[in-house]
Amino acid sequence: MMARLHPAAVGADASPAPQRASQAHGPGAPYPRRRAELGMVVLAFSLVNALYLLAGFGAKGSLPKDSPIFAAATAVLMLLGHLVVRKFAPGANPALLPLAALLNGMGYVFISHLDHTEAMDQAIWAVVGLACFTATLALFPRAMDFERYRYSIALAGIILLLLPLAPHIGEDINGARLWAHVGPVSFQPEEFAKIALAIFFASVLAERADLLSTGTRRVGRWLVLDPRYLAPLLAAWGLALLILLAENDLGSSFLFFTLLVMLLWVATGKMAYLGLGAALFGGAAVFALEVVHHAVTRVQAWLHPWAHFSTSGYQIIEGWFALAAGGMWGLGPGQGNPQVVPEASTDFIFASIGEQVGLVGLTALLVVYLLMMASGLQAAVRSQRYFNKLLAAGLSLLLGVQVFVVAGGITRLIPVTGITLPFVSYGGSSLVSNYVLLAILLRISDDTSFEQAPAEPAALEAQLVASGEPRAKASSLTRSLVP
Repeated sequence: MMARLHPAAVGADASPAPQRASQAHGPGAPYPRRRAELGMVVLAFSLVNALYLLAGFGAKGSLPKDSPIFAAATAVLMLLGHLVVRKFAPGANPALLPLAALLNGMGYVFISHLDHTEAMDQAIWAVVGLACFTATLALFPRAMDFERYRYSIALAGIILLLLPLAPHIGEDINGARLWAHVGPVSFQPEEFAKIALAIFFASVLAERADLLSTGTRRVGRWLVLDPRYLAPLLAAWGLALLILLAENDLGSSFLFFTLLVMLLWVATGKMAYLGLGAALFGGAAVFALEVVHHAVTRVQAWLHPWAHFSTSGYQIIEGWFALAAGGMWGLGPGQGNPQVVPEASTDFIFASIGEQVGLVGLTALLVVYLLMMASGLQAAVRSQRYFNKLLAAGLSLLLGVQVFVVAGGITRLIPVTGITLPFVSYGGSSLVSNYVLLAILLRISDDTSFEQAPAEPAALEAQLVASGEPRAKASSLTRSLVP
């Protein structure tokens, strides 16, 4: 059972971080974590380019003519990502960026085998994602900066969710109103809204975890929870679900619901929240089956795909055929006919990959995601700030739930939801939002490294003054933080 995440020290949430990892090592000192990261980036570069060569050879019987261009582009992007982390988050976990680069590169290779135009678009979105990744790390030098603007961020998340419902902006595709058009730009707002609401949920729970873990209002002989403390969370969650149900986006509705329940459990350590969440989910599922035709279609295709082979069950069955063709070891990169599967580069890219690399390759892919989750949860466990703990845990679990929903839908463990595979599936909104998520995890990990670093009193006091604290308060905080 996951233990409750308490702050390691009194006042840890209120006091600024002592110093950056670069200061802890001294001026000009090398960063051991960044050297390890660079080595793993080189390994990711090698694996992605080897896969690109194999896929090209498998598809056409000869090595791709543009392989030098691909190698140069991947080298530049991966090196830029490394330099950005070295500059803005020198103490961050060294595994997160290389793992994301490996997933992004693999996704591009498999997408290029399906559709060259989509591959070119994905390359452009990778550049945009790296730019947003850089901006997130540069504009938010500390993770606590997200907490300061929690209500503004939550409002932005709700506005993003409302965009697809706005006239002349939203667009209905495949029975779901997910897309928004703002000028020449078309994107899926809920991809960014999930990060905004994760920040809001983590911030509120960081303040109210104690009140939500024990009863504060007496009813007869029992102490029960005061509903007032859950009001902001339930209001944001309920509004998000109503909007998403209006848009027929059941996959994102499930994600938001799971995010809130998991954060409540992590923050309080109470299994009762998991039981309550399961009960609420069951009631919501029954309601959706009664009023949302899109949900009924998905469930029918899940339970009886062969009975709906020519309609809603066709995609699932073709996905099975692709996985069956791949077998244990796969047909080989660039081999097979993954393009036969509908939405092969987006919703069902997991099946497309399975046909080419088999069960062994899909297992390796899932291990990469597990390593990313583990790195994010490691930052959560090590952080001394409660907000950082909850946000890192929430984003890591959000990443894991997305992968589970995609793999579970294709293998018929759960109904298909239309959620994309992080960093791998085709789609600019998904890719850019996941790079922002990655930047937040790196920021929290970096904060954790210098929270634990020893600080010089004079340097710490100067940093506190520079951050806007009065000198008297800075001196007092310095004496309380540094023995």
